[in-house]
Amino acid sequence: MSVVVCGEAMLLMLAEPGIPLERATAFRRSVAGAESNVAAGLARLGHPVRWLGRVGADPAGKSVLAMLRADGIDTRHAVVDPHAPTGLLLRDSHPSRAIDVQYYRAGSAASRLTPDELTSEMVDGARLVHVTGITPMLSDSAHLATVRLLDLARDAGATISIDPNVRLKLGPPDRWRERVAPLMARADVVFAGEDELELLQVDPGGLPGLAVVKHRDKSAGCAGLRQEAFSVPVTDPVGAGDAFAAGFLSGMLRGMPYETCLREGAAVAALVVQCANDIDGLPDRAGLDRALAASTEAGETVHR
Repeated sequence: MSVVVCGEAMLLMLAEPGIPLERATAFRRSVAGAESNVAAGLARLGHPVRWLGRVGADPAGKSVLAMLRADGIDTRHAVVDPHAPTGLLLRDSHPSRAIDVQYYRAGSAASRLTPDELTSEMVDGARLVHVTGITPMLSDSAHLATVRLLDLARDAGATISIDPNVRLKLGPPDRWRERVAPLMARADVVFAGEDELELLQVDPGGLPGLAVVKHRDKSAGCAGLRQEAFSVPVTDPVGAGDAFAAGFLSGMLRGMPYETCLREGAAVAALVVQCANDIDGLPDRAGLDRALAASTEAGETVHR
């Protein structure tokens, strides 16, 4: 197993493009969740991926697991909770207007994640373990479980990757600083926006691992390198950060230099924002190669 991710996966009900949430009558079903987005991105790029997490014993949970498995993601260790529901996310989709996101996750199966549900077997042989700040913010037990997972990852010799993925609906800034900032200090790779670093009061230069910073102008940089965002028509910006992380981490897993990792991350993000939901635009390896070639080579852009 190359990659292990652990976190919340919810059922996403996405309103028809351009229609405000309160006016929408048609919705499209998909999966939402920062960790599951990264899992899908890496799986499509050819990396064996395992997802750890919890869903309810309900139709939404069955749908989430089925969609993860459809991308070849290993869900054998997923917990199906008969006493708690799968989380639900409702949102609308606009290219240039504020997007309304409504979470229904209180008391969800994912929030009941506990440390004793995570074992060394789940990360045995993993080269990379990826988490976000969302999971430790779901509940006290989920926070302790995240700490346990990082301990297991370190014992297994895996690279630890963390994206704080700050969502203030989960808690105020001081709680994010209390729970998530210490986890970032334990990571080998941290993905974070400039605004997140400021909110968390974390100096990227003071982190022991590699800091990959997403700038306000949509560029990203690390180790003195900077990659501009590709100029593409934006259909929906949600999911760009997770897509960037998947592209960057794929390059790392293949031993590519940081310059290539940044470029591939930017390319995957550019493909995702051209689609309405978080995962439809995630490419396979051939699709990413074609996108990179089209960005640098003049001529025919239609794949025939």
